[in-house]
Amino acid sequence: MGFDRRRFLAGAGGLAGLAVLAQSTPGVAATPPLPGHPFTLGIASGEPEPGGVVLWTRLAPDPLAEDGLGGMPDVRYPVRWEVSENDSMTRIVRRGTVWALPELAHSVHVEVRGLRPGRDYWYRFAVRGELSEVGHTRTAAARHESTPFTLAFASCQAWDAGFFTAYRHLAEQDLDVVVHLGDWIYENQLGATGGVRGVPLTWPQRLEPMSLDQYRIRHALVATDPDLRAARRVLPFVATVDDHEVKNNWSAETEPTAPTPENFLRRKAWGLRAFYEHMPLRAAALPRGTDNRLYRRLRFGRHGMLHLLDERQYRDAQDIAARQDPSRTMLGAEQEEWLLDGLGRSHATWNVIGNQVLMAQLDRLTDPGLQQLNPDTWDGYAASRDRLLTGIVDRRVRNPIVITGDAHVNCAAELKADFSRPDSPTVAPEFLGTSITSGGNGTDLGSGGREWLAANPHLKFVNSQRGYVRCRADADEWRADYLVLDKVTEPGGVMSTRTSFVVESGRPDLQEA
Repeated sequence: MGFDRRRFLAGAGGLAGLAVLAQSTPGVAATPPLPGHPFTLGIASGEPEPGGVVLWTRLAPDPLAEDGLGGMPDVRYPVRWEVSENDSMTRIVRRGTVWALPELAHSVHVEVRGLRPGRDYWYRFAVRGELSEVGHTRTAAARHESTPFTLAFASCQAWDAGFFTAYRHLAEQDLDVVVHLGDWIYENQLGATGGVRGVPLTWPQRLEPMSLDQYRIRHALVATDPDLRAARRVLPFVATVDDHEVKNNWSAETEPTAPTPENFLRRKAWGLRAFYEHMPLRAAALPRGTDNRLYRRLRFGRHGMLHLLDERQYRDAQDIAARQDPSRTMLGAEQEEWLLDGLGRSHATWNVIGNQVLMAQLDRLTDPGLQQLNPDTWDGYAASRDRLLTGIVDRRVRNPIVITGDAHVNCAAELKADFSRPDSPTVAPEFLGTSITSGGNGTDLGSGGREWLAANPHLKFVNSQRGYVRCRADADEWRADYLVLDKVTEPGGVMSTRTSFVVESGRPDLQEA
């Protein structure tokens, strides 16, 4: 059910009927005029299921306004939405109206139901005579469908570190879903001209976010990027948080530099709230204070089940000396039980675990002892990792695949039942994807990467360029392509396939394609 993505991205999506849509929105007369075009942050879809998707936009005529409200009046606005079976929007199958509330920064999250599985759909919004672009999305295949499952995954997009060229390339791919594994924004203070972006920023736009309005500004800054907007407009996204959506290396109710627990909890609540306001998430993901359920499961036909984790809100605080303590947890007891039970019950060909931080053990030859281990990854929670991998083996989980972000490098690893023995059975492969921009241009294989490969025989590939990972799965094989850019610190980077790996169904060991 593919379509001409290049033509659609070039703006050929039909405009027939848009004026009618804009003029038919109920409640318009009761709201004040908008101060400008409201769809500056684009439109998006996400959370695909066989019968529906979530549609998102946020009204923001002045997206970087210093109060974080996007230049909107402090009143609610009715927003009209439509879903069509064609890009000319002449075969409307679902439509409705949703209120954009000032309490949620005038963001809207439309949970569209009653669609057909495995189908392409087009959508748009209108409010107060203003029209959005036409977007494209796709529902998940029905449980019994055996069509190939396609996805890409990405993470770590520091706005000031580079240009989002990878998203321009990603927007041209024919995929069922894009999985973002965290660090959608970064909380660092920005320079006066936005790093390599060369864009003058006001002081409120540069500040390290601490309050809700400041987090909203940072999200809006990221969302205005044209390449990110293009990808979100034409591909359904599924996202979770890592640390930089709130504060580097935070854990549950603490972070290393918080002056008081109360101050951090307040900051965490604001960071998670702003994340919700800028993502195509269901209402169930709306934070209640600091409580925000983000781990979830999505099924894609016969071949794909995505188990998306949250490795921040329930983990114990970092303590590398206690890494073998079985009482310590990365996931929390409830999420760990949910994951293992779901993996054990799944009949999908491939069980994909969306994982934020490196799961494989990582030794460094030049730094012996505990100091060599990163307390923020699964190495800092070794007993919890052992429990997870043992649980996968005991439940005979069918074809587990781990996809990972955070580390700003590409890696392919085999997760061993016992990392101290290289000949130990492989429990699952782990595909670690590099950053979109974080870390700058990077290199193919530096001295650090060579050290990793020498000290860790379960690592099969290391690369430090920027990009994303594209995957395709069918009844027999999982394939992962590592796509990298030659540069991100200036526009115009060239994308290429650095390497590819395949995993045969029933054989978890990695094979070069």
